Amino acid sequence: MDPQELPTRDQFGRLLEDRGVWRQATTLAAAGELTARWLEGASQYQPGTFAPGFDDETRPLAAALAELNRNGIFTKESQPGIRTESAAQRQYVTGFCSAAAATALLALSTRTELVTVAHAPGEASSAAIPVTLAGTEVTTVLGSSENPVEEEQVQDWADETNDALALLLSDSWYVEVFDPAWGRNDLLLPEVLAVLQRVELD
Repeated sequence: MDPQELPTRDQFGRLLEDRGVWRQATTLAAAGELTARWLEGASQYQPGTFAPGFDDETRPLAAALAELNRNGIFTKESQPGIRTESAAQRQYVTGFCSAAAATALLALSTRTELVTVAHAPGEASSAAIPVTLAGTEVTTVLGSSENPVEEEQVQDWADETNDALALLLSDSWYVEVFDPAWGRNDLLLPEVLAVLQRVELD
């Protein structure tokens, strides 16, 4: 096969060249930095996101999420707060972090209105906290651990990144932080960043 005919993108449209750097990411800090670059538009590959970029809903949050990723959390999911006649969302962010960061984010629930759900490494917990409504129908919930604990889950992460990072994620804390106020957008991300920056300084 002519080298010029080799595919440059995977079946999801993600740039294979950008995937290569994930093979070298073996720490949460490295994963966070690569995620920050993706959020800033400098990459078209993000593990577990089956598209070359993020959706329009994430655009207003991208810069703040990039900061979080550079300060101790490898974010997995997020959404803005929304409140309309037909839909409502609670703002949230989830991700993998150290025990120290998880402890600090859990303490955030004791002094603010924000709620943190922290999942210990290897924990296969499951709950259903509504964070997105379409009319009266609940369409998104939080409360389930996303740590890769089953062999198949670890392999999925290894295929998307590398073996070392997959094993690290299975041994990391997974946190979900959400704002209980429907539609609010000015509290969660600044508070989470401030907590993570204090942990980084300690």
